[in-house]
Amino acid sequence: MAAMNDLVILISGGGSNMVALAQACQQRQWARRFGARIRAVISNRPQAAGLAKAQDLGLTTEVLDHQAFAGHAQPREAFDAALRERVLAFEPQWVVLAGFMRVLTPTFLSAFPQRVINIHPSLLPAFPGLHTHERALAAGCRVAGATVHWVTEVLDGGSIIDQAMVPVCDGDNADQLAARVLSQEHLLYPRALERIMAQHVT
Repeated sequence: MAAMNDLVILISGGGSNMVALAQACQQRQWARRFGARIRAVISNRPQAAGLAKAQDLGLTTEVLDHQAFAGHAQPREAFDAALRERVLAFEPQWVVLAGFMRVLTPTFLSAFPQRVINIHPSLLPAFPGLHTHERALAAGCRVAGATVHWVTEVLDGGSIIDQAMVPVCDGDNADQLAARVLSQEHLLYPRALERIMAQHVT
């Protein structure tokens, strides 16, 4: 039987936000406080560096390579259907995207209504999609940041759960701004998820 706040985390890359969440889960005793466990970390990329980090943290990991579905008539939907079944097997309350570089379709999202959460490296609704830091600098923004939001069929269009802001410094390039934003993501995501779980148990 799954606990009331169990999580499955989806990643595609280095998994630094996943690590921040896993550390928060342990250090803040989410299992005792909210009935929360990280049931699995699933990646769509076999070579994702975050898989080894998750294993080092003692977490269950799985790989579902999206490229294996390229031969299907509708590869995106076929992948999402397979991912849906993988995730459902762990019976999570929340599906947490932590650098998961796939746009999820209704095939997946319909199984987890208002239960899929993402973090995006901009102050939404500004700069949805990719290349957020380059676009912020090109627009002359003086502040940037990150947003935790509910995932819907609209790319980065779900309602905002929480945000964190950082300054854009004179002379910043995209990499420098990205690093400043990422440091705040590691604080923001556990904070936002903790608030969601606390509301779920009250």
